Amino acid sequence: MKSPRRTYIDSEYGQLHFRSVGEKSNKPTILCLHMVPKSSQSFAKAIPHLAEDRLVVAPDYPGYGESDPPPAEPPVEIEDYARVILQLIEDLDTGPTHLVGYHTGSMVAAEIAFQRPHLVKKLVNISAPIFTPEEKLTLDEYFAPIPLDEEGKRFKIMWSRIMQYRGPGMTLEMAARSMAENMRGGENYEWGHRAAFNNTETYASRLTELDQPLLIMNLRDDLYTHSLRADKLISNGYRKDYPDWGHGFLDVFPEQVARELLDFLDS
Repeated sequence: MKSPRRTYIDSEYGQLHFRSVGEKSNKPTILCLHMVPKSSQSFAKAIPHLAEDRLVVAPDYPGYGESDPPPAEPPVEIEDYARVILQLIEDLDTGPTHLVGYHTGSMVAAEIAFQRPHLVKKLVNISAPIFTPEEKLTLDEYFAPIPLDEEGKRFKIMWSRIMQYRGPGMTLEMAARSMAENMRGGENYEWGHRAAFNNTETYASRLTELDQPLLIMNLRDDLYTHSLRADKLISNGYRKDYPDWGHGFLDVFPEQVARELLDFLDS
């Protein structure tokens, strides 16, 4: 099984990094969109299992992983991430593409499908980040940037949260990689969360408007109950629960995840 290639293209914010496996074929390309503050590393173990008969691509959003960051002002929004990923799709000339989004990536995928419906065949949202106004205020405070200090408070809190939400089978080594991805965001590591919380009403609206088939994979994680709210919004799709999967599942169960995705995308 081939390992992912690592490539850069020029974007409006500088260089955009992406991983890819496989080659273009008569099967639609699959494009995988990560949560924040992670990167395409989240999909590194799973995408080879998706790529036996097609191209699979996993980019890093601007400011995450190995992609250059956007400017501080104006604040980056989900629409900006979507625009940059659309540029990647067009540069790769993949034609109509399947989108797989994870947490924040669910919002980016929905926005891409709304903006350019002719470029998207099917969508998978791994969790549906739908928040009430009260939850949004709480999350804004919870994910406020933690200042650096000599005691390392930021990193202690990051690690405690990874341990708190650690999913079944997630090893300490996997948790350490997750921690390292957080740290790569530097002082801008929470920009993506801010963009996501600003987008919650738009995302809920997008779910009602999308014509493409949509699967919401509802993991047993911190967005489990929020994802249940999608049932009343989905216009062409369904939710499926995965009670034995949580954070780290892409590393722990890559083959099983790939089978689930392909069962939906190829049906």
